Amino acid sequence: MDFVSDNPLIAAFVLSLIGFSVGVCGGFFGVGGAFIVTPALNVLGFPMIYAIGTDLAHMAGKSVVATARHRRAGNIDFRAAGLLALGAIPGVRLGNEAIMALERVGKTDIWVRFVYIVLLFTLGFFILRETRRKAGKRAEGTPAGLARIRIPPIVSLPRSGIAAVSLWIVVGIGILTGFLAGFLGVGGGFIRMPALIYVLGMPTKMAVGTDLVEVVFSGAYGSYLYGRAGHVDLAAALVMLCGAAFGSHIGAVAMQYVESSGIRRLFAVTILGTAVAVTLKQAHLNTAAAIVLFGLGAAVTATIIFRFVRSLAAIKPAADELGG
Repeated sequence: MDFVSDNPLIAAFVLSLIGFSVGVCGGFFGVGGAFIVTPALNVLGFPMIYAIGTDLAHMAGKSVVATARHRRAGNIDFRAAGLLALGAIPGVRLGNEAIMALERVGKTDIWVRFVYIVLLFTLGFFILRETRRKAGKRAEGTPAGLARIRIPPIVSLPRSGIAAVSLWIVVGIGILTGFLAGFLGVGGGFIRMPALIYVLGMPTKMAVGTDLVEVVFSGAYGSYLYGRAGHVDLAAALVMLCGAAFGSHIGAVAMQYVESSGIRRLFAVTILGTAVAVTLKQAHLNTAAAIVLFGLGAAVTATIIFRFVRSLAAIKPAADELGG
């Protein structure tokens, strides 16, 4: 990567900041944050196929740290995570094969950015619409119509309060998000977490922790596939991982003190901002794309930390009053 080799100190600093910001977002939102990192690496000069492989390696390591934190908080449904991984592994392989086919004809960068733009704008507006619904909105923990389809075999996810759901719905979510992981260099969490919440009816905080477990599987397998083909920059991944290890702890702890609707709104804004940056990159407005993307990362990270500190400040007087 020219950027890294020509500017090693600056590159290490920028990559560690990216890792820290995405670590905070990953621990807070329950996604690997790769939907930010892959475009960021591409903006920095990484060819898209290297950005995908490098981010998968970074994401797998970072998610292990965030998962440990959420496990201690009791926010993981391991049965659901296992079923999701059952579908994600073949999905990752299919996504990787699609990328290799595009690479052979020299169309990887254009098509990956195009898919990013469509998915991020669609998903961002959907989540924003859901969080703005007032009276009569579906309560959290209530499955959507798709999850009520009873195609055998039927499984239960008692840890998430889901009495019955078709195995094929859960595995299908895994296959779709696994494909996106292999194709876009993401853990698929920016699709999977909304699916867990809005399709299966899983509580938001449980969806956050459960998603991170699956990200470990899809990230590890994806990084193996890309690394085998020589498309992973391990040095860049390790530098980002150092920043992410610290940031993910902050994000995971902060999530415990912020209401679920607040998490989803901020998630939607982050997705839409990233979509704007990728659109600018597609239009070859590289400087503008970098400003939007890195400005977004800094703003979202600062907002999460601010909300965390504000929540702690509100809790302390209440605790003092009870103690008095």
